[in-house]
Amino acid sequence: MSHESSVLQGHMMPESAVVDLLKKQGVGTLSMATEGSSYGIPISFGYDERDTLYFLLVGHSEEGKKVTYAERTEEASFLVYDVASDTEWRSVIATGPLDRITPTDWERARTALADNAYRPDLLTEVDVHEDPRVWKLDIETKSGRVMDGG
Repeated sequence: MSHESSVLQGHMMPESAVVDLLKKQGVGTLSMATEGSSYGIPISFGYDERDTLYFLLVGHSEEGKKVTYAERTEEASFLVYDVASDTEWRSVIATGPLDRITPTDWERARTALADNAYRPDLLTEVDVHEDPRVWKLDIETKSGRVMDGG
């Protein structure tokens, strides 16, 4: 493998480094797909270290587009990354089903979002009983790659 391709590809991250990046990053890209059409959104998230990611689906996109895709997506993927330079970067991809949380999930979701999300202040707008806009991705697979300087 040439030096250039090794910089592009990096190497596999150990599980502990994958968890560390999910804990430290507050923003990533959630990708959803339905009926041959895909939709990716930058989004703040919470991670509970029990293989669940939490998202608050709010914003000003096309009416209901995020929720429509979330409801119809069988398997979503979520990407987080951190790039320091051309030769120092790391990324994690997690996949799994998306579901609205239930009121019994709320406390765990709220804690995870408050600890990790880029905009935890948005949680004050959520009434989980009236309008549960918080969704969870139950991680079925996750992996990461890293390039650490060489």
